[in-house]
Amino acid sequence: MQLSDIFLKLGEEAFSELLRSVSMGKLRTYQLFDRVKTRAHLAKLNSDTLRRAAPRLWARMQEREEDFATDISQAILVSHLDLIMDVLDFLGIPHEEGFFAKDAEPKKHLTDGWQERTYEKFKDAYPRAVLLFYLNHLAWELSGASDVYAPAS
Repeated sequence: MQLSDIFLKLGEEAFSELLRSVSMGKLRTYQLFDRVKTRAHLAKLNSDTLRRAAPRLWARMQEREEDFATDISQAILVSHLDLIMDVLDFLGIPHEEGFFAKDAEPKKHLTDGWQERTYEKFKDAYPRAVLLFYLNHLAWELSGASDVYAPAS
């Protein structure tokens, strides 16, 4: 499974919601602003232009441009470090403000049913699209997941 598969399986509506959740301030803080602006082919990057570009960006995601998917995922993830820290704490994964510690072995913390337990714990605290994106990204990053987790409710 590729990173773009996560976006595609979650669907266009979730993709648009994820784009609306991107924080321009966080992009600047983590020096991703210019990279996302360039990768998204936008002359001006702000919340409104990103939201309006969603249909065009979705079409590019459908082309499975992995560099594009990587940059968009980083923009989403840095915009939701609070969720990431809460999930990692819940799973008992050592981290440094949402980023894995250098010598950590986070994969060993992903025991059977971890996605279901984590989703149930946080489904009322965070937007569904963001939570599902992170759970799938974490599974993809740590265990090379071959399928996208998407509960019915």
